[in-house]
Formats: sequence, C-alpha cells, structure tokens
Amino acid sequence: MRRRILGGTGISVSEYALGAMMLGAWGNTDHDECVRLVHRALDAGINFVDTADVYAAGESEEIVGKALQGRRDDVVLATKFFNPMGPDANHGGSSRRWIVRAVEDSLRRLGTDHLDLYQVHRADPATDIDETLSALSDLVRSGKVRAIGTSTFPAEQLVEAQWTAERRGHQRFRTEQPPYSMLARGVENAVLPTAQRYGIGVLTWGPLSAGWLSGRELSASSRAGMETRKFDLSVPENARKAEAVRALSAVADEAGLPLPHLATAFVRSHPAVTSVIIGPRTLDQLDGMLAGADVTLDADLLDRIDAIVPPGTDLNRADNYYTPPAVGDASLRRR
Repeated sequence: MRRRILGGTGISVSEYALGAMMLGAWGNTDHDECVRLVHRALDAGINFVDTADVYAAGESEEIVGKALQGRRDDVVLATKFFNPMGPDANHGGSSRRWIVRAVEDSLRRLGTDHLDLYQVHRADPATDIDETLSALSDLVRSGKVRAIGTSTFPAEQLVEAQWTAERRGHQRFRTEQPPYSMLARGVENAVLPTAQRYGIGVLTWGPLSAGWLSGRELSASSRAGMETRKFDLSVPENARKAEAVRALSAVADEAGLPLPHLATAFVRSHPAVTSVIIGPRTLDQLDGMLAGADVTLDADLLDRIDAIVPPGTDLNRADNYYTPPAVGDASLRRR
C-alpha cells in the first residue's frame, strides 16, 4: 500500500483509508466480523481509519476502538462531529459548547487519549467559523487532537476558514473530505484547486457513488430507504447516471478492470487527492477493493472517462451533498 503525506501535517497515510460508516447498525451488526475487517485492512497496509460520532449513534466508534486495542500507535485515527447526537438542539453543530463535549465522547468510545484528525462533518451556518476554530485550536494545544479538518465544505468556506485562522491566530484546517467519483466531479471546479492552493490534504469519500459504480445492478429493493432524488431512475439526472455507468462499464471491460477498480483508480489519479476512503461492509467487499490498490490509469483511459462525464460535472447535483442555506431554506429568499 503506497503512502502519501497528509497536506502539510507531515503525517504519512495510506492511499486507501478505511471508512467505518458501515461498521455497526448502519451496515454490519456483527462486531466480531467488523473487528476482523479492520484488522485485515491494517494487515494489508492501510494505516488510516476514518469514522464519525453519528455513524450508528456512536456504535462505529466503539467498534473501531475495540479493533485498535494494541494497535493504536500504528494507526492514523480520524473522526468527525457536527451531526445531531440527540433530540436537544445543542447536541450537535459546531459551537464550542458542543465541540468540548463531543470530543470527550468520541475519545471515550474510541478508547484513546487523542485523535490524529478531528473533522467538522458539515459546514454550520449557525456558528461563526472563528468560534469553531478557536475551540478546535484549544483541543490541538491540549494534545487531545493533532490536526483538524473539514468534510463537504464548499470552496468559499474553505477560503474563509483559512483567512480566519491566519487573522485570529488559530490552527488552520489541514484536510478536506469531499464526495468525489466518476459520476460526481463537481469538486474539480473549485474545491480541489482550493485544497491544492492552500496545501490542504484531500480525503475523498464515495468513490463508488453509493453503489452506482460497484459493478452490480442496483435493484429496487437495494434502493429501499435511499433518497429518491439520488436513485429513482425516473429522475432524468439518474437516468443520465445509468447511461454513464453503462459506458464506463464498457471502458472498464476493455481495459480488463472491474468497474470498482476503475472507479477508485480514477479518484486516486487526481493530483489533489491524498487518500481515498473506502467503506466496505463485509470482508469480501474489502478484499475486492484491496485487489485494486495498485491499479493506475493512463492518459488514454482518463480521456475516455472525460468523454463520458466531462471534468467538473455532477450528473446529479444531489450527489454534491451540500446545499447552501440560502437555497435550501426558502425563508432566506424572502423579504
């Protein structure tokens, strides 16, 4: 497993990161199998594990903590905060009040005294970024957190955070975690160039685009409970995705590659990307993805992908996973 340096942190991380969202009630409820999955990933050379407090209401963090017993020092451990962890409105967000509690809860569940990377899971329109950076900087100075980052932030908010950190003397965000795949390339327009400009490490998620690029048919039953706007084939944007998947599958076949290997190699090929987060639910899924860890794409293959999904294009804007508050909240568009 090849390594890259995480932004300007000096931390060496594997090109694949193990995403733990599927460990627990959201995916695999067999804790023993989940622990074996983590161990197999580590044995294969993955040294980067990413989770979040909200995954299965903390269960994912607990499983990761169990799996890392005796191996913590060899692992770059990342988790996230922001999403609601209870019915109280103050049990979530990016306020100092919540951050100082959320980090203690995550440390307890993970069974560790420090986090290598602590990330804001989503931009918080209700909290001044100065407030958030101030609280996170205190965690870095206390030794509880080594570096801080963001997830699914738009480019303009990444720039604002960098400016605020410089002006206020705070720790600055060292990483960004955007969705990125052959079907969702919108981050190529501004997020990835901004990360390169500021020396921000990029940890991408969703390389298989929620199963669209898994190489298997997404049946109606497999879409149960998923958002209609992202999976219903009667939606024109999703019909375009299905057409693109057929074309990309043909490219993969001609190249002698499984479609998932083409998909993950595509994401790794972008010069801004540090590590690709893979989120297997089972040991077989993990083994299948690990088999493609050394795949590289030549210029011809990348050009053929560009011809199917042009650079900077999200075939379905819903796959961007970020809606500006002024667009999402109708009350902000009225006098």
